[in-house]
Amino acid sequence: KDEKGVKQFFKENLPPNPEQIRGFYQLLYLYQSYCWYAFIRQDFLMYYRYSRKWADLFKNEPLMITAETGHYIKGMHNLLTANFNLRNFKNFDKYLVRFERFTFSKPANQHDNFRMQAFVYLTSARINQHLMKGTFGEGIKLVPAIEKGLNEFSLYIDRHRVLVIRYKTALMYFGNGDYEKSIDHLQLIINGPVDIRIDLQCYARLLHLMAHFEMGNDAIIESLTKSVFRFMSRMENLTVVEEEMFKFIKNNVYESAEKLKPGLKKLLDRIKQFEKNRFETRVFSYLDIISWIESKVYNKPMSVIINEKYQQSRHR
Repeated sequence: KDEKGVKQFFKENLPPNPEQIRGFYQLLYLYQSYCWYAFIRQDFLMYYRYSRKWADLFKNEPLMITAETGHYIKGMHNLLTANFNLRNFKNFDKYLVRFERFTFSKPANQHDNFRMQAFVYLTSARINQHLMKGTFGEGIKLVPAIEKGLNEFSLYIDRHRVLVIRYKTALMYFGNGDYEKSIDHLQLIINGPVDIRIDLQCYARLLHLMAHFEMGNDAIIESLTKSVFRFMSRMENLTVVEEEMFKFIKNNVYESAEKLKPGLKKLLDRIKQFEKNRFETRVFSYLDIISWIESKVYNKPMSVIINEKYQQSRHR
């Protein structure tokens, strides 16, 4: 129902004959519109196609990078995000190198706002690269520089961007098996105001629950599960995959690692079918739940599971 309304609204507000549009700004706004449209609908392939068109506009007219630096930065950010969501490793690395090179350019350093945007989006992309490859230990080495940047640009960075970086940092610590550090970063999100990025608030709480589950904090898991479930239900943000996760954790709080395995295998089978489901993809872009479960089933660190997938994809 919601998607139908979005489609109808978008179609009704498109300019007539969009394929005939030629001007730089007209094309820029058209591609941006398609980007947001695709992102809202979780159509990551369309999101990739139009974010690439957006970035290629500037590649074809490089002088516009100086004239419209902010639009270029956001275009590269969306292109990197699209490749991250699709796990398009080769393209991601290529565009990351391009964006890193840009951050040293004169346009990127015209003033503090552009420097801040470049820092935020480059930080996010670098963390995403480690999340994709499972190189969490390497990623954690970035944290001191990230903290320094957050302090340096504290007057300019909006709270939403800080939340994203905090959450991604927590993911790296979680993937590296440092659950206490992960919880420390998640607490900064959970204990803050809940007036923005409800999606991040939800997944921060879910990851927080998983970290305590990993640490074997049985005494609080049951109450924590209920609390997280209530929070996410209130936000009308519960997907089938999340419901399965809650059900599993709630029913297996006190089980030993070996006794958990059969249940984990069943859980893996149940949620894998949703991996390509467009309406369930968001949970996988926020949390690599499948790799986490596989790490339990196959007795391997989560970093190894993810890195093996990365290595396999390179040889396809």
